[in-house]
Amino acid sequence: MEMQHTLSGQASVSGIGLHTGKTTTATIKPLPENSGIVFQRVDLPNQPKIEADIDYVISLERGTTIGIGDAKISTIEHLMSAFHGLKIDNALVEINGEELPLCDGSSTEWVKAIKQAGKAEQQEERRYIHIEQPILYEDKQKALSIFPADSFHLTFMIDYNHPALGAQHTTLFNLDEFENEYSSARTFCFLSEVLGLHKSGLIKGASLDSAVVVQDQPLTEEIKGSLRELFNIKGEIFAGENGFLNNTQLKYPNELCRHKALDLLGDIYLIGAPLKAHLLAARSGHAANIEMAKRIRKLNLRPKASRNSFVYDIDKIKSILPHRYPFLMVDRVLELEKDKRILAKKNVTVNEPFFQGHFPNFPIMPGVLQVEAMAQVGGILMAESLGDLSNKVTVFLGVDACRFRNPVRPGDVLIIEVDLQRFKGKVAKMAGRCMVAGQLTCEAEFMISVMDK
Repeated sequence: MEMQHTLSGQASVSGIGLHTGKTTTATIKPLPENSGIVFQRVDLPNQPKIEADIDYVISLERGTTIGIGDAKISTIEHLMSAFHGLKIDNALVEINGEELPLCDGSSTEWVKAIKQAGKAEQQEERRYIHIEQPILYEDKQKALSIFPADSFHLTFMIDYNHPALGAQHTTLFNLDEFENEYSSARTFCFLSEVLGLHKSGLIKGASLDSAVVVQDQPLTEEIKGSLRELFNIKGEIFAGENGFLNNTQLKYPNELCRHKALDLLGDIYLIGAPLKAHLLAARSGHAANIEMAKRIRKLNLRPKASRNSFVYDIDKIKSILPHRYPFLMVDRVLELEKDKRILAKKNVTVNEPFFQGHFPNFPIMPGVLQVEAMAQVGGILMAESLGDLSNKVTVFLGVDACRFRNPVRPGDVLIIEVDLQRFKGKVAKMAGRCMVAGQLTCEAEFMISVMDK
């Protein structure tokens, strides 16, 4: 069983932000189980917090920015990559400005800070998102695909049609490789982009020590002068014989490809949990990375613990629910958060009695029974909140916003998720979803009440 991790202590990193050019300090601290990664602007009134989640991404211009209201935090991808690669599930990042330090353009300083603080095992099991079917994304010359797998793998390819780069590819077989093989890969840009990016108000804090600059045009005296003036460069600037400004030496022959993989590791971690999947990317950037994360979120895939773990077996369920064959619609409870949510499943077999008369030549599970299954799962959640229900039953009060999306057929495993929205007195309002292989089959809002037998 793999457990969640946070930090044993705290550590800080200071430096200049890539785009703002301002010096900030970020301090990483521990958080309890199931907290996730949270950023906090300690320089603003009320010190607002922003969860590291794709729902809060507000900009992808040469980096990933999250924000809520007037509070934002930019260039978070290198730190998020370090959290992902070192398997940190819960942490607080306090920062006294709007952009994280760029450091040397890699994740090296963040890895050092996390290791300095120490890694602490927690009491809750680590929760993964399991990809059940391929998801594809294509946009002009970029592509990003994700496939089911028993563990996390990443394959990345780039080809910018430049002689100094060539076609590059890299494969990360296991996150344990991250620290030694990927964390020190630096960001890069093309010489033809530099002046335009600065004119657009970006890369104000860039330096020749924080990025690999690819020479894709002649380095004229005019360009040299502009670089010196804009970035306050005191040392020499010259065209490198290896195709990189100032003959910058790469740490790996495919360092640029490894950095793109590093960015992807950081961006995809904004889904809120690690993945069991194989990611295959071609020239993918921040926009494609976040779009893939959003597509995963749209499939209603939620983090879950080991496939072999469960909260309630059928005997426990029968001790809570009064329903019996052929009307018991829950086989197992997979997850349960008291007063919050519950995840359960039903194995749909051809032996179900309703298949004998409901479209017998093309058997489909009746939609109303999916709604009944959600209500039964909701009843289990209420029992967890109320305690002993041996002399009580839970009954429907109403159903709203019910929609049936896809058919449920023999052989399917119906995943049932119910969120508790409000619980007052003996009445609960809930929202439920039924899914098969990550696809939504039914959703509804409903109210149930507790009655004496």
